Amino acid sequence: MLDVPHELVEHVSWLLYEHCRARNIRWRKLGRFEQALLTLVHLRKNDTFSELGAGFGMSQATAWRYVDETLDVLVSWAPGLHEALTGLGEGDHVIVDGTLTRTGRVRADEPYYSMKHRKHGMNVQVITRPDGTPLWFSRAAPGRTRDLTAARAHGIVQACLTRQILALADRAYQGAGATFRTPYYHHREQPEHCQ
Repeated sequence: MLDVPHELVEHVSWLLYEHCRARNIRWRKLGRFEQALLTLVHLRKNDTFSELGAGFGMSQATAWRYVDETLDVLVSWAPGLHEALTGLGEGDHVIVDGTLTRTGRVRADEPYYSMKHRKHGMNVQVITRPDGTPLWFSRAAPGRTRDLTAARAHGIVQACLTRQILALADRAYQGAGATFRTPYYHHREQPEHCQ
């Protein structure tokens, strides 16, 4: 059982169909719907590729290739930062936050260790509407990358300034300047006059 709407699986399968049609790919072990389902299972449940392959009757390597291809198709359809902010301007506001997506740990992964979270992972910046609707996700940066550094590197600070969009963020973005406001403080860290 996968707790995502059937319509989402169908939508991803149509994107895969168009991708394969454009490249004249005729036959696959899995149909487009099953390939979409395989990828959504991986994203939702974080199953390993050996578990996925066994569940869909294929090798780990084949499961990896199908998921990788589907992710490439989804990324190609995702809006860029400026496209995601289209229609927003002066007087509008968004919420900006970073999240750590956990990864496995190997000796060479020092850049992926986040001291803040005490875990290995990738830093992903997220922009949402005030109601929480996602507008844009950044490419992943190593986990040790600070949120403000990542926001600047991905052009979020400059894009919000250019469009005069107010960005609400947590204290990890203090010093962003421009149109960023960091109104959220942990109770213990509030100035004395605010308590």
